[in-house]
Amino acid sequence: MACSLPDKEHMPENSNQLKTALYIRLSREDGDKSESLSISNQRLQLMEFVSRETDLYLYDTYIDDGYTGTNFNRPAFERMIKDIESRNVQCVVVKDLSRLGRNMPEVSRYINEYFPVKKVRFIAINDSVDRKYYDIDASEDMMIDVKNMFNGFYPKDISKKVRSTFRTKQSNGQFIGAFASFGYVKSAKDHNKLEVDEYAADIVRRIFAMYVKGIGQNTIAKILNEENIPCPSEYKKQQGLNYHNSNRLDATSYWTYSTIRNILKNEIYIGNMVQNKSFRQMCKKSAVSLPKEKWIVVENTHEPIIDRDTWDKVQDLLKRNTRHTSLTENVHMFAGYLKCGDCGRAMVKIRRKGVCFFNCGSYNRYGKKFCSIHSITEQELEGIVLDDLNLIISSVKDISRLIEEENQKQRKNHADFLGDISKYQAEIDRLVMKKERAYDDYSDGLITRDDYMRYRDKYEQQISAARSAIEKINQLKSQVPAKNPWIEKLLQYEKLYRLDRDIVVEMISMIYIYENNTIKIVYNFSNELEALLNRHACSD
Repeated sequence: MACSLPDKEHMPENSNQLKTALYIRLSREDGDKSESLSISNQRLQLMEFVSRETDLYLYDTYIDDGYTGTNFNRPAFERMIKDIESRNVQCVVVKDLSRLGRNMPEVSRYINEYFPVKKVRFIAINDSVDRKYYDIDASEDMMIDVKNMFNGFYPKDISKKVRSTFRTKQSNGQFIGAFASFGYVKSAKDHNKLEVDEYAADIVRRIFAMYVKGIGQNTIAKILNEENIPCPSEYKKQQGLNYHNSNRLDATSYWTYSTIRNILKNEIYIGNMVQNKSFRQMCKKSAVSLPKEKWIVVENTHEPIIDRDTWDKVQDLLKRNTRHTSLTENVHMFAGYLKCGDCGRAMVKIRRKGVCFFNCGSYNRYGKKFCSIHSITEQELEGIVLDDLNLIISSVKDISRLIEEENQKQRKNHADFLGDISKYQAEIDRLVMKKERAYDDYSDGLITRDDYMRYRDKYEQQISAARSAIEKINQLKSQVPAKNPWIEKLLQYEKLYRLDRDIVVEMISMIYIYENNTIKIVYNFSNELEALLNRHACSD
């Protein structure tokens, strides 16, 4: 129904008509409600109502679009109150009580106290409320209070629904944060997806590389600050984002130990989406950190910045809690990888007359009562490890033929699998054609319906059996063992002429120094190498 109402500049002279305000509100929390709550539909409904009421005429329309009903800090509502105070508004009409607000005490105060005192009539159309200031009805008061109470429950219910929606998106690997982690940006096409920011990503890669080389987290921060590289929060501001880190002091606009550590521990850089790390209660400003088992982690949701191998090395180093060197010292390549074989305490580095020794930590701190010195020079240790690694590389080369033979067997098995699949697929195609011909025969009246149904069921059973066989073959193919990455890496080396930090981190799990000068080296690939050597010995 179309209607035309006089505006406040062309008000009728009929003094019996009340100057009426139409109040319309729609908040984000109402976004999942039906179309009847939209601004345009609210306006249409209210205007139609006023046009039918002979004692009302429209003074003005007050619209708060996108404002919550849990408080009354709304610009249009405040403007309406000023017009009431100026006696320009004598009646307020809303679609229902919830449009006025969802804060039960405040809504009741306006309806039961403020409007009557100001001699303002209040109408909520869908709730059948028509409250004249001179006509107080106790039963209507109770009804209004009950509806206000239920309206007050709505924001809490919506909060749960919104939180549930967020959890669903998080579980599906969709990004729901306001700002992407340093190194990424939100996709322009889909804000729930992350894309690599190459400038920031290069800094992240550099941080990981420096840490693997033995440079400590404080030192990394110092290097980046000296080069005037903006820290993550400053970089976001430079990109025009309204970003504020609540965990950072306002005066801190530089790289810190904690910033570096958070980057080194953030799984987002290997392509995993990590969310739900904190919980914010409704109406509470501060968030509460959640235990790790409550985090929502979805793997392979976006392009990684750090490869898995580097990530694993860094996590291992972080767990070792090694003491890294400063810029003015030589990097201790064995830091975190040396232990006394008898007491288990880490070996400590001591320099005497220009020569570096490693001594048992227990002996160094507490004396010979707790352990013996277990001393070895850095040069001796480096020579032993280097010789042992070269011996392993030589042994692996001797069995490279076995690896190639295994690869040939795998390729042959794959070819056999593919051949079997082709055979079954051809059988499926043949059966489908036979089923189609049976249908044509039935359509042409050459066979009865019962015959056709019998043929069809038989062909479909055979097609199903062939498809099951293909599925089993595919399962077998997926079980074919992949190449061993450690063996592949060892085969890349011809011979090692010197050790460095990268090789130690790459190859070694732990080195144990015993009292009788025996050294035990545990490699990251020890189990794989032993299994391969045993298999080679058996084949010989």
